[in-house]
Amino acid sequence: MSTLVDCSIEVLGDTGALADAIPGFVPREAQQRLSASIAEAIVGTGTLLAEAGTGTGKTYAYLVPALLSGRKTIISTGTRALQDQLYHRDLPRVRDALGIGHKSALLKGRANYLCRYRTEQAKGEPKFANKEQAGHFQRIVAWSGRTRFGDLAELEDMPEDSPVYPLVTSTNENCLGNECPFWGECFVVQARQRAQAADVVVVNHHLLLADLALKQEGFGEILPGAQTFVVDEAHQLPELAAQFFGEGLGARLLVELARDVLGECRETSGALAALQAPAQQLEHVTRYLRAAMDSLPIRGTRHRALSEPAVESAFESLSDALRNLIEAISPWRETGPGLDATHARAVEAEARLSRWREAWNRDEDEIEEPLNERSPDPGSDNIYWYELTPRGFRLQRTPLDVSGPLRRHREQSRAAWIFTSATLAVGGEFTHLSKRLGLWEPQTQLEPGPFDWPRKALLYMPKMMPEPSAFGFTEAVLDAVIPVLHASQGRAFLLFASHRALREAARLLRERSDIPWPLFVQGEAPRGQLLQQFRDSGHGVLLGTASFREGVDVAGDALSVVVIDKLPFAAPDDPVFEARLDAVRRSGGNPFRDEQLPQAVIALKQGAGRLIRTINDRGVLVLCDSRLTSKSYGRIFLNSLPPMPRTREIGDVEAFFASRTGDVEADAVKATG
Repeated sequence: MSTLVDCSIEVLGDTGALADAIPGFVPREAQQRLSASIAEAIVGTGTLLAEAGTGTGKTYAYLVPALLSGRKTIISTGTRALQDQLYHRDLPRVRDALGIGHKSALLKGRANYLCRYRTEQAKGEPKFANKEQAGHFQRIVAWSGRTRFGDLAELEDMPEDSPVYPLVTSTNENCLGNECPFWGECFVVQARQRAQAADVVVVNHHLLLADLALKQEGFGEILPGAQTFVVDEAHQLPELAAQFFGEGLGARLLVELARDVLGECRETSGALAALQAPAQQLEHVTRYLRAAMDSLPIRGTRHRALSEPAVESAFESLSDALRNLIEAISPWRETGPGLDATHARAVEAEARLSRWREAWNRDEDEIEEPLNERSPDPGSDNIYWYELTPRGFRLQRTPLDVSGPLRRHREQSRAAWIFTSATLAVGGEFTHLSKRLGLWEPQTQLEPGPFDWPRKALLYMPKMMPEPSAFGFTEAVLDAVIPVLHASQGRAFLLFASHRALREAARLLRERSDIPWPLFVQGEAPRGQLLQQFRDSGHGVLLGTASFREGVDVAGDALSVVVIDKLPFAAPDDPVFEARLDAVRRSGGNPFRDEQLPQAVIALKQGAGRLIRTINDRGVLVLCDSRLTSKSYGRIFLNSLPPMPRTREIGDVEAFFASRTGDVEADAVKATG
């Protein structure tokens, strides 16, 4: 053990390999301590849960021992953007510095790779709503002839949410597998093969969980054989795991099924005449069901109303349409792999719908058997719910507790597991996340970041703020924040708890004559484009919601203020969260203390973490929620934030920005206990 631990510390030291090879590398004691603990976990096949504050350098801290160990390692990141950064930038730097020739591979979910079969199917189809979409498709077709890896990330400046992507990518449901005529050229298969042969594989949480849940995104598992798993941004894992150990059926899947049936008919003489009517009927009743659900709340559980005659009738029509389609396709299954695959998809969709309806209609007091994560049978540990979108719906089964399956999969792997993030602890304790990840007394480590928060940051809590639920709260937030923006000359993120508050704030700011800074509003441009415009402006004001609390990195002077309007408690209309609270209550726990509060603390820490990204950054964090000082639990939030002076006086904020250095003398700021 001591060999890998000592080598990791040496490599990260001031005369180590990274200092010699990487320009600007700065040795950090916290990074070395973290790396040593990771090395111990790797050698001892242990489990480590480690919070590493922003700036600790946790990426290098786990890459160094992982590469030095020579063991097959799976590294999972929270987002595709972080995955690309790790694979294309950080991993090569460390590997080159160490002089190690390990094979590495980047593996994404199949939705990130071009599907040649579906691209061919889409050619000549009148599926494009406008010339822009048709242009996107033609660009993809031209690129498909020269790409080596088929990774759609190679297409720069393409909108992330382009409706063309589903036409040129496959899903687990519509993939033809080894029956596909393009099997030998499949980019997903090739990516999997590279991953299976690699020493280090970089994946994202979606793909990691798909493999754990045996919902194959590709062909053949990659996880067996791995000796070390590193889960970065580990705070995201429990929520994502609930999606993967659950089961869903949505309007989009049904409409795509109906259209794919018609597309496959082109290759088989006589099929269109037999299948056109049942396929069109499926699409029709899917839209009819969405219209029938229009009077229902946007989301809800089986404990709420879904027994209206019109809705029940629409569900029955959908079941009939799926059964009719299954029956119609059956005689044509052997005419080609495409129709055989659509038949299998229809059978699976009908089964999911039947299971969901059966569970929905079950009496609340009926005793159910617990759910095995690999079994489709409903169980008492699940919540059955629906959600409406403007033009669609989703029916979902979600397990309330994923700690059991996560623990079993981890134990079966017989590997070392390292869970790390900048935000894992609540009040210095890891209990909340440990339970949700199924970790029993793991080794834990908390390494604060190296940034000089006491001198480079200031926490401002405006006085006389109304209750967050009060009428006019958003307007009061802006009244309190605008003097801060004048002091900072813009350069701010304004993060809101709801899209409604976001829209109201955007409207109010645009109506004012004292806002000289450019406004960038979430939803008015793609996320990446919005952030780049904000950076380029140098003094913009960006308005966003929860999705901008993490995974956003704006270093330097472009961002000097982060405003959070309300403590980020989960939405009360989230049916899964509501059911989880009920489960905590039934087990004798305290829903607020055990679930709501720790989740909100971690979310607030994520938002606050946007402020200081490099050692030279400085800025003001503005928290507008009066509960921080009026409620006893406010201290838990405040004590979980980085150590910075606190004030309730706008004059201190103005002095902070007027200061040439931006340093804050702690005794000059009025602390708020």
